[in-house]
Amino acid sequence: MNYLEILDQVKTHIERAFASRLDDKLVYHNLAHTEHVVKHAVELANYYKLDDKDFFIVLAASWFHDLGYIDKWDQHEQRGSEEAEAFLTEQGVDQSTIDAIKGCILATKMPQSPVGLLQQIVCDSDLYHLGSDDFKDRNRTMRKETENLLGKNIDKDIWRIGTIKLMESHHYHTDYCINKLSQKKKQNLEALKAKVQQDLADAQFEALPKKATATEEKKAKSNRPERGIETMFRITSGNHQRLSDMADNKAHIMISTNSIILSVILSILLRKLEDNPQLIIPTMILLIVCVVTMVFSILSTRPTVPPGRFTLQDIEDKNTNLLFFGNFYRMGLPEYNAGIQKMMEDREYLYGSLIKDIYSQGVVLGRKYRLLRIAYNVFMYGIVASVIAFLVAIAL
Repeated sequence: MNYLEILDQVKTHIERAFASRLDDKLVYHNLAHTEHVVKHAVELANYYKLDDKDFFIVLAASWFHDLGYIDKWDQHEQRGSEEAEAFLTEQGVDQSTIDAIKGCILATKMPQSPVGLLQQIVCDSDLYHLGSDDFKDRNRTMRKETENLLGKNIDKDIWRIGTIKLMESHHYHTDYCINKLSQKKKQNLEALKAKVQQDLADAQFEALPKKATATEEKKAKSNRPERGIETMFRITSGNHQRLSDMADNKAHIMISTNSIILSVILSILLRKLEDNPQLIIPTMILLIVCVVTMVFSILSTRPTVPPGRFTLQDIEDKNTNLLFFGNFYRMGLPEYNAGIQKMMEDREYLYGSLIKDIYSQGVVLGRKYRLLRIAYNVFMYGIVASVIAFLVAIAL
């Protein structure tokens, strides 16, 4: 039996199943997770030098082990084993091999209870991430998926406590994973416990009565990092930049199109006007339309650069925006460094500069799109008028 060929068919089948049937809520138990498990199953199978048949059993089980999640997360191991049996039977795989694959899949059910090396390899590959560097990211993604499936948010500490219980009850089964992953798993577990303890201490501290003056409360509030505001500034600035790029692309299209039309007019039509005087007016209309369109398109992309200088008084009065190159490109590095340091120390000045920067981007965008709209209108109506004029001239 050609096991490698059947494995290729298994891989294709799983990829198609995830692509066509996967729920968007499953951000963890998806094709990426399955490929991650298969990758480590190959790693363990090579280490233990499995023969072709055992290698096939381990890899096939790894591909099918979470396919049942597509339909429903409860009892997914049973559904995955049933789908594996149905597919592999069609491929002519003997029943004893199919039973071994089903056993490997069912062994991944928590708490894991693998029997024999093959089941141990699949189980350790499934939870390989508990002892890896990407444990934190995968744990966060798993929490997000659980929230999606339950339709509600899960408190971080509650999730951490549940993960701690899982990791304390879990142990790797193969000598390979015990030697390679146990130490990192212990570190990941200790980091989770430390985080829970820290959050508990913070909560107890917050519960203590505090006496603070109004000035201290105001100062504490003003120094508190506001990630939501900073995210808003970042997203808004990025959106403005994308809109600016789109406007420049639109202007480039208009300039290129009208340049081609002008080239045709100047190289062909103008030479034939003496023999066809009735085409003079349509040609002039088309010529004027192209020139006006190009002028407005060029104006929309023509940069306006400020003087590029600021004074110490501007910094003191918070009148200059050092986040825009046009306000400092002619200044020396020491002056600019001093100004930036001053701005970073003053929260009001920093946020004020960000607001000015976004506002200035909006003003420039408004001018660009206004000029582009004029250019597109001139081109659209002008082309229609030119075509009509040519038709009339030819008819006469």
